[in-house]
Amino acid sequence: MKNISLYIITLISICFILPAIFTNSTKTVSANETNETNSKPPEQTQNETANTNQTQENTQNNNQEITIKLLHHQTGEIEEVNLETYLYNVVSAEMPATFEKEALKAQAIVARTYTMYKINNKKHENSDICDDSNCCQAWVSKEERLSRWEESKREENWNKITESVNETKGKIITYQNQPINAFFHSNSGGTTEIPVNVWGGSNYPYLQIVQTSGEEGYTQYASEAEYTHEEILQKLKEKYQDIQIDFTKDEQIQILEHTESGRVKTIKFGNHNISGVEARSIFGLKSNNFEIEKPEGKIKFKVKGYGHGVGMSQTGADSLAKQGQTAEQIITHFYSNVEITTI
Repeated sequence: MKNISLYIITLISICFILPAIFTNSTKTVSANETNETNSKPPEQTQNETANTNQTQENTQNNNQEITIKLLHHQTGEIEEVNLETYLYNVVSAEMPATFEKEALKAQAIVARTYTMYKINNKKHENSDICDDSNCCQAWVSKEERLSRWEESKREENWNKITESVNETKGKIITYQNQPINAFFHSNSGGTTEIPVNVWGGSNYPYLQIVQTSGEEGYTQYASEAEYTHEEILQKLKEKYQDIQIDFTKDEQIQILEHTESGRVKTIKFGNHNISGVEARSIFGLKSNNFEIEKPEGKIKFKVKGYGHGVGMSQTGADSLAKQGQTAEQIITHFYSNVEITTI
């Protein structure tokens, strides 16, 4: 009887103990499989995550700390300056602070793009860009800019400029993943121009002829220049010493050809045919979009627009902003098939 009882107790013990043993073994194997699947120790994974975050942070810092070498053309000094700080001075020099905020933001993006293009296509040996508007783009110190504004408007105007730059931080215009040559000018006279008609060479696919409404409302839209016959001859002789004009004959001075945008392509002065771009330079006209009149003893140029007419018109940008367009919409209006990306 005792033997039977002992047998039953032993059997019951085995039934309870064995499942517990196998259950613990199964849990241990599962944990090991988990560690083997995640082949990197937890501390290594944490370190790599930290390194990735640090890399991202460094990249952001690098974007924030882009510096350029700015050549001050009057002194010859080369100054290293933060890109965004540089743009405060450019935008304040290039566009009136009274313009719409979206126009100023468009100008900031265009100026930043133009700067990056110059960095990639250097014109100056030891610097990235200069502060001469006849060569690169305009720049004015904060102190000088403030001094030109009415005192009561200084803080408001400067804040508007800096906000326009800050709110577009890092944004540039690209074509086929490269910064474009972002030309801009004051007033297109309602229609922009293609580069080949201004500088020759080949065109840029993103710089096409576009029309913009509302530019006629700006003072830059229309101007006149009037010269006596003697003054006309004197100015032309500086370039063409053999110039001869019979002012009694109407056909001696006439426009022979226009560009696709309506600007003067070729004009005849006596025994010379010259380009409209050259005529603009010789006679100090605001653009080569002009007509001629011949009052008694004089030649009058009636000019439309201000600047070379290529790329973004600044007054056109302001006009579009007044119509409710954003900086991005303004840019894609003036530059064809482009993207706005971040440096």
